[in-house]
Formats: sequence, C-alpha cells, structure tokens
Amino acid sequence: MITIAVTAEGPDEPRVAISPETAKMLVALGARVRVESGAGSRSRISDETLKAAGAEIATNATDALSGADILLRVRRPSGDEIRALKPGAIVAAILEPYDKAAIEPLAATGASLFSMELVPRISRAQSMDVLSSQANLAGYKAVVDAASHFGQTLPMMMTAAGTVPAAKVFIMGVGVAGLQAIATARRLGAVVSATDVRPATKEQVASLGAKFVAVEDEEFKQAQTAAGYAKAMSVEYQAKQTELVANHIKTQDIVVTTALIPGRPAPRLISRAMVESMKPGSVIVDLAAERGGNCEATAPGQTVDVNGVKIIAPINLAGSVSVNASSLYAKNLFALLELFFDKQEKVLKVNWDDEIIKGTLLAKDGKIVHPNFISQPAA
Repeated sequence: MITIAVTAEGPDEPRVAISPETAKMLVALGARVRVESGAGSRSRISDETLKAAGAEIATNATDALSGADILLRVRRPSGDEIRALKPGAIVAAILEPYDKAAIEPLAATGASLFSMELVPRISRAQSMDVLSSQANLAGYKAVVDAASHFGQTLPMMMTAAGTVPAAKVFIMGVGVAGLQAIATARRLGAVVSATDVRPATKEQVASLGAKFVAVEDEEFKQAQTAAGYAKAMSVEYQAKQTELVANHIKTQDIVVTTALIPGRPAPRLISRAMVESMKPGSVIVDLAAERGGNCEATAPGQTVDVNGVKIIAPINLAGSVSVNASSLYAKNLFALLELFFDKQEKVLKVNWDDEIIKGTLLAKDGKIVHPNFISQPAA
C-alpha cells in the first residue's frame, strides 16, 4: 500500500496540504494517508475530521514521515524530512524553484520533487493550478483588507442627509488576482478601473464593469505573445504609460497591485512621487511584497504610512484565509496525484512522459531535471 504523509507547516504558514475531502479521495485511490497531529488546526481541520475521512493521525512529524512513499506539503520541506521518506519518494509542494541554493540539496536526496508552481498552463491541468487557486483568494482578500483600512464606505449611498460618493479603486495587473480584485471591488459598490500591458485584458476588464486604463497605441496592440504573456515594452511606451498612470492614481482612493514575474523582482509600478500625490486616507495593497513589491515605498510584511497614505504589504495573503486556501490547495494536489495512480490496480504507476508530470517535475534521481532550471543561476 502506498503511504502518503502530510506534516504540519512552519509558524508562518497556516495552510495545510490536505482536507477531509481529499483524504477520503486519496484513501479511495488505495493510499494510506498519515497526517501529523495538529497539522490542520490553523485551517480549522481537526484530527478527528481527518480520521473520520480515513486518515491515520501520527503523533509527530517523525512518525508521519517514516518510510512514506509520498510527502505533501504547502511549503518546501527540509532535507531531513525528505530523507525520512523511502528512497526515491515523491514530494509535492510549493518549492520556490528559482532558489537554486535551497533546491540543490533537496534534489541531492534523490527524491522526485514536484514543484506545484510549475504545473503547465494547459486545459487538462487547470484543476492543479495552485498559482490560480491561491491568487484568486489573494485578490479577494486584498480588496477586503483595503476596505477595512480605508475608513470610508465603498458604495455610493444616497441618504436624507446627503449623498456619500463611491470610492475609486484602481487595480494594477489583470491576472487571476487582479480579476478577482476587480470583481470584489465592484460587488462592494466601488467605481473600478484597471490597467495591464496585455491588450487581451481590456475585454476582461470591461466584462467585469470596470474601466480600462492604458496607452492604446500600435505598440500596445502587439504587446502580447502567442502564449498570452506580456512582451517587453519600449522605453518610450513605458514613459507614456507611467505618465498616464501617475495622473490616474492621484484621483484614486484604493490601489491594488498584483504584478509578478516568476523568478524576478517585482516590477515597480508606483513611484514614491505617485504615492505622495494621493489623497491622505488612501490605501495601497501591494500583492507583490514577497518579491520586493510593485510600490517603491513598500516594506514587505508591514503597513507603512506615507503622508497619510497607507501601504499594506502582506506576505502570504492567501494564507490569511487558510480555511479556503487549504481546501483549494489540497484539491490541486489531489488532481496531480491522480495521475500517479493506476485506479484499477490501486498502485503507484507514474507515467514520466506525461506532459503535466514532465512540466511539474523539478528534480529526480539526485539531479535537477526541469529544463528551465538545469542551468538556473542562484536567486
């Protein structure tokens, strides 16, 4: 029988890599599921509910890991944790693969390391897309947190005493997090605008009832690759776009920035001068804080005040809604693990040539094997 281990995360990570629902489904695949006691407590998942779903509760991490075939984690495990597994075991987690100095020792253990951030962006893998499931929650929470710090209402209110104007919310970056931020701000009654360098996002923004803000010249119309990613823009275009954004930000009450580039520092979208141009009481939520931030005045993990403008720079914002984040992440993991099993024979049977498995596999047999990282310089 294949044994799947799940251990508790560190003090800064409230999410967990399993839920009662996925524990039941893993057992149905023929696996033995062993969870460290208390691993789900910060996501309101008790040992009792996991046990009722068919999981075994281990007293500690050592017992959970001992001789397991598969380890499921949210964050990257230590080398000692991996060495407690069977030789050549499978590890699936958010591994942060661009950190070569941390990854190489884990690869040397001989385990098959699956980095959930690397799941290919193809239709068949949508249910495994961790970046999307967690960014969706972060986009929602960013607007809710901004509203709580704003100190004014978001919707327009018409009362006998007068009219309260609607707040103006500007979303910078229209990926999964940005789209959810737009939708959430609209539901709360704000007047919403958004910007992105990819022309295809204009229609998405409009479909959610928001205004699109961008310099729409000929270069902008060609600013997207066939795969849907943004192209590098000319210095001239960047200057025009920066001027447009600077003038727009002056009038906004809340700004949410979401721009991230894998493996690189977050692009700077908001200068300190732009911050100082905003009205006192305005709020900026920087979802790129973990990569240095989209705002020049961002202090990762802190909330700072610049001339009365609050800049909120959360780390692991999805983790602040850990009940939902853990549930979705656990389903992402299960969708990937389904590919590892022969459902009829109920045994582990990995097709190493499968497009999703090849795209997500970071290291195997003691070596980094993902083509994007074989020669990757240290982060």
